[in-house]
Amino acid sequence: MRIIGIDPGTGILGFGVIESDAGKNQLVDAGVIRTPVKEDDAVRLQTIFEEITDIIAQTHPQEMSIEKLFFAQNVTTAMTVAQARGVVLLAGRQAGLEIAEYTPLQIKQALTGYGRAEKKQMQEMVRVLLGLKEVPRPDDCADALAAALTHAAQIKVK
Repeated sequence: MRIIGIDPGTGILGFGVIESDAGKNQLVDAGVIRTPVKEDDAVRLQTIFEEITDIIAQTHPQEMSIEKLFFAQNVTTAMTVAQARGVVLLAGRQAGLEIAEYTPLQIKQALTGYGRAEKKQMQEMVRVLLGLKEVPRPDDCADALAAALTHAAQIKVK
């Protein structure tokens, strides 16, 4: 099963594609989509939509795992991240992907067994579970891979 994980954001959106087969996970592709802060929101969202659509077309995932936005201290930031999530969800549906959403707590629980794990613990588990020499950078990329690994673990449980 090929899964694309998404860590939503407007300035930096992380993505990670893994291949999961019989409990073994392998990195296919990972990175970030960056949009300029001073650019109009509509243009930034279009960039995110077009780039994630291209990544889906190039990597051929069957399912998408995206981090849920459930809390934000800054309402403006929450709204722009929600908009970015929306265009990613649209791109996923248009590509015919099954979509699963997980809270940060669920992702931490799935990877470390502890819902309040620190970011460094999460990143190290991503590195270990994918057999990588180094933790994926930037953090948004590692977070997206964590979302994909969480979904792979959920599929294995079913």
